Amino acid sequence: MDGKECLSINKQLKDKILEALSSVLPVSVIILLLGMSVTPLSLETCLLFLAGTVLLVVGMGLFTLGADMAMMPMGEALGRKLGASRKTVLVAGAFLVMGVLVTVAEPDLTVLASQVPGIPNMVLIWTVALGVGLFMVFSFLRTLFKVPLRAVLLVSYIVVFGLSFFIPRNMLAVAFDSGGVTTGPITVPFIMALGLGLSAVRGDKEDSDSFGTVSLASVGPILAVLVLGLVYRDTDAQYEVSAVAAVSDGRDVAAAFLHALPHYGKEVLIALTPMVALFLIFQLVTRSFKAKRLAQIGVGLIYTFVGLVVFLTGVNVGFLPAGRELGTLLGGSSYSWTLILLGALLGWFIVNAEPAVHVLCAQVETVTSGAVNKQVIGRALSIGMAVSLALAMARILWSIPLYAIIIPGYALAFGLSFVVPPMFTGIAFDSGGVASGPMTATFLLPFAMGACEAMGGNVMLDAFGVVALVAMTPLIIIQLMGLSYQRKLRRRAQAAEEGLDEILVYDVSQYLNREVSANG
Repeated sequence: MDGKECLSINKQLKDKILEALSSVLPVSVIILLLGMSVTPLSLETCLLFLAGTVLLVVGMGLFTLGADMAMMPMGEALGRKLGASRKTVLVAGAFLVMGVLVTVAEPDLTVLASQVPGIPNMVLIWTVALGVGLFMVFSFLRTLFKVPLRAVLLVSYIVVFGLSFFIPRNMLAVAFDSGGVTTGPITVPFIMALGLGLSAVRGDKEDSDSFGTVSLASVGPILAVLVLGLVYRDTDAQYEVSAVAAVSDGRDVAAAFLHALPHYGKEVLIALTPMVALFLIFQLVTRSFKAKRLAQIGVGLIYTFVGLVVFLTGVNVGFLPAGRELGTLLGGSSYSWTLILLGALLGWFIVNAEPAVHVLCAQVETVTSGAVNKQVIGRALSIGMAVSLALAMARILWSIPLYAIIIPGYALAFGLSFVVPPMFTGIAFDSGGVASGPMTATFLLPFAMGACEAMGGNVMLDAFGVVALVAMTPLIIIQLMGLSYQRKLRRRAQAAEEGLDEILVYDVSQYLNREVSANG
């Protein structure tokens, strides 16, 4: 790359970091204010949280730039080539393998699996990965045969809810949470771009099939874990609290993060390796990218790797203990009712700190040619997350069954899908998977667990389910936004039509007046 390209990348990186700072700063300020007033956090937790915030901002900036430079072009190119192939069985097998490999090493899934008692980590991880792989195949077949997304999702969720009545209650929330955390920062950019490239092969002018791949990748794990629940019927809610690193000064803080850095570096390397290997094989076979473009993708992969390692280190070492301690202090206080208000406030801001959310918002703006800008989608997701966290805290306070919320919620979501443009249904269901990322798994879930345990609740029944609610509310909010857009367009069309009629009437009357005058 020449000097001009390097300057362009540096400018993009600066913009990405500033964007990340504006996303992370509000929620960080809220947590710090609480930690220094109503719920005084320990010195160790505060120091780790401050350092984690810095790493979060830098990591998110690097990651989002890397996703734009590498993950999106790789996924889209693969989707286009695979979609153009006439070997349906071979392509379906490729989608199955890609879905499984990408999911196995997803960091969010590892975090969730480590917190689920009674089921070996790798059993849960491979079950979820198989669910993603199978539904990636369904996504390919859906696009190939032009089956409406709504129909596939409706049938899938009917099966999900039907099967859910036959598993232990303890496994219900875990199943729905698995669907949310699976679509994390590694999988989302790749899967979304894969779906975009696949839909482009159709050659039509509709955007409705540019979305929906992530939503199907989210429902697969739910169904797979429900099947697993038929086998693992006895799970005890025994959650082991991770010890907070003992720190007293800046040197100890740095040592805590440096100690964790190799672990997350290994995780991200394992996660990225299958995708890079697939892409290299693809490039050797198709020669789709020139040397200059390959160099840009290589640089983008480096940004992706470094950014995600820094991000995950910051969020796991700095944010996880803060969420746990904050939830415990609030849940055990005399003003535990404020959990609902705090949950809504945190939800409004924390969704902007999810890396994959920025990827989705940018793709929506690109695919719709700016008709739906990323600020609007971001605001809708903030509303959805605020409602999610308020409902999650209400469940903890009053032990509300998860069914009482998700059954009416999904019924409303599918009801809306019959009256909104298909593209908004795809965006909405993709948003559900994207909104539940690392911040949900490493801050909000420990926050809910801490509050639940402090109040003497059942962690498996009341605390788990946070991710499920985070994944559900965007389905409703985004589709309501789509309904609003549809009504505005109709009103504009009607107004334009009425205005045109008035102009035509005016022109005709003027013509007649002139004719009458000319003829006496």
